Amino acid sequence: MSDANVRIPEEAKDRLAAIAAAEGLSLRAYLARLAETLLTPAERAERAEQAKAALAAWNGYAPSPAGERDLDSELDRRLGLAGGR
Repeated sequence: MSDANVRIPEEAKDRLAAIAAAEGLSLRAYLARLAETLLTPAERAERAEQAKAALAAWNGYAPSPAGERDLDSELDRRLGLAGGR
């Protein structure tokens, strides 16, 4: 296993260390676990395509690209409202 140095603000490091400690992990172990759980953009795109295919097979749901953009805009709007933005 190789080590890496990552430069982040001290406040971010302290926050991550506190989260890790609350879960009984070292900061190193917490970051390694976090990296294993996050998806790359390519992995997210692949899962989205799989979900679209599953929905189309299950109930025929297949929005057009314009429909997807509209749905994305609506989701962004609702998330903005929920987040108080």
